[in-house]
Amino acid sequence: MLSVLRLHLPSEIPVVGCEITPYVLLRRPDNSISNDDVPESAPLDGYYMRYRWYRIQSDKKVAMCSVHPTELATLQCLGCLKSKAHVSKSYHCSSKCFADAWQHHRALHDRASNSVNETGVEEEELFGRFSGGSAVMSTGISGSTSRVGTPSPINGSVPSYPVAVSERNGGETWFEVGRSRTYTPTTDDIGNTLKFECVAVNVESSKPVGTPSSIMTSRVIPAPCPIPRRMIEVSGADVLGHLEDGRAASFGTFTVLSYNILADLYATSDSYSYCPSWALSWPYRRQNLLREIIGYHADIICLQEVQSNHFEEFFSPELDKHGYQALYKKKTVEVYNGNSNSLDGCATFFRRDRFSHVKKYEVEFNKAAQSLTDAVIPANQKKVALSRLIKDNIALIAVLEDKFSNHVADSPGSRQLLCVANTHVNVPQELTDVKLWQVHTLLKGLEKIAVSADIPMLVCGDFNSVPGSAPHALLAMGKVDQLHPDLAVDPLGILRPASKLNHQLPLVSAYSSFARMISVGPSLEQQRRRMDSTTNEPLFTNCSRDFIGTRDYIFYTADSLSVESLLELLDEESLRKDTALPSPEWSSDHIALLAEFRCKPRIRR
Repeated sequence: MLSVLRLHLPSEIPVVGCEITPYVLLRRPDNSISNDDVPESAPLDGYYMRYRWYRIQSDKKVAMCSVHPTELATLQCLGCLKSKAHVSKSYHCSSKCFADAWQHHRALHDRASNSVNETGVEEEELFGRFSGGSAVMSTGISGSTSRVGTPSPINGSVPSYPVAVSERNGGETWFEVGRSRTYTPTTDDIGNTLKFECVAVNVESSKPVGTPSSIMTSRVIPAPCPIPRRMIEVSGADVLGHLEDGRAASFGTFTVLSYNILADLYATSDSYSYCPSWALSWPYRRQNLLREIIGYHADIICLQEVQSNHFEEFFSPELDKHGYQALYKKKTVEVYNGNSNSLDGCATFFRRDRFSHVKKYEVEFNKAAQSLTDAVIPANQKKVALSRLIKDNIALIAVLEDKFSNHVADSPGSRQLLCVANTHVNVPQELTDVKLWQVHTLLKGLEKIAVSADIPMLVCGDFNSVPGSAPHALLAMGKVDQLHPDLAVDPLGILRPASKLNHQLPLVSAYSSFARMISVGPSLEQQRRRMDSTTNEPLFTNCSRDFIGTRDYIFYTADSLSVESLLELLDEESLRKDTALPSPEWSSDHIALLAEFRCKPRIRR
């Protein structure tokens, strides 16, 4: 007979929009144990599993705190109501919560006048709908609050399964909301608990066998939502000192996103103990990451730390729905128990309506290490050398063609190609020689592509190297000072002579444009305060409890591309007081970088 042995939830706290898949361990009729489903369409020895989801709705309506979404709200910001900010963001669990969040919260009032945020997407589309029923309305000044009496979360979304009243008891009403093993909470569920029930059913009698097993969730919370980041215009800062002419206006712009999304295999509670377990779970993070990525509307997306199964089962099909074509390269060795799903890699997406795929190059640094040791390392040292050099890292290089390039008036029929490199140099910090060697290897490969074609280049990724390090100097300056301290670590002699550590690509860091701008405005000054004045790079792109600093970059060839605008940087206020990443609002320990570029007109010779 079929029976349930064990039942538990991946996270006790359900979040709107994040699918819940309970773990159901079954004893099968042959006494084997498995967590595989036995649906009605494929019964086993005359039995199948039946599932039900219920919303347990109390007569007493509740609202949840926007800062601490697991806590009930006791205060509501009247300034949010007056400025027509998103209602779900107006609730707070205490006066201290409201005061601590004020620096972050007050920006909501400034931006709420326009219902469409800076990315052109309605805020409700990004973060879900949530409106207040009996919330108190007031003409109080921004920042004033009102005690929440019985706010009633109401929404207009329709559940995928028709709601039916199952039972009413003791001031509670049970609504049946689902009949499958999985369930995705809707905004109708906010503030209410859910109950999952499963039982084996006899095919012939259609009656349950034994007592149903059930489990309850905590109250459903709305998906936490960070303030949307704006694009800041920086056009006019031509790094090569050339005067932009009118012809540049005939060339369209395009945007490029680079983002280390933090692979699930690295997102452990030991590493990120400060992040709530529900916000660290992959079902939550994947939806939050997808909302963020889609909201940027980038033409080209470069993601790092993308697990192979997450690429195939989630990111590729989901971004395909939004018009993106996908390329992927995973690491070269299955180092985690031989499970290929536990390997991460780099994924590059581009809009099909804007670009076509011309060619793909895959760089495997393990193969390059093997070639290097065969060429320059003595036979008795090869094993030690390979142990140091092989780190399974890769780079993914895509050559794309702009579909609109042949419509340019002054270059009829010409093809506009673009080379995009995406990499993650995941090397321990102490192995500075290995990091520098991998970056140098990548750049030499890109040089070969540049020689074969007159093509603008972008080099994106997590280089695991801070500004001023030797890898950063090589990228940004085209060479490494022979007295650079990083060169002191070279036990294999692979960096000698130091004079070979150079390249001819005119690469410039996109975010250094913030420091080069001559014109001054409030937005630009704010961004400059988030930059390191000595390196002209952001103060941080990676922010955890153990490290805060810059490791991610978007480099571009300045002779063929110019920067038009950049996604604003985050600061401590944006992350909220005493907060590291990942957090409920931001689902990676890195921040996304986004740059808008324009191709410069070709100079006829």
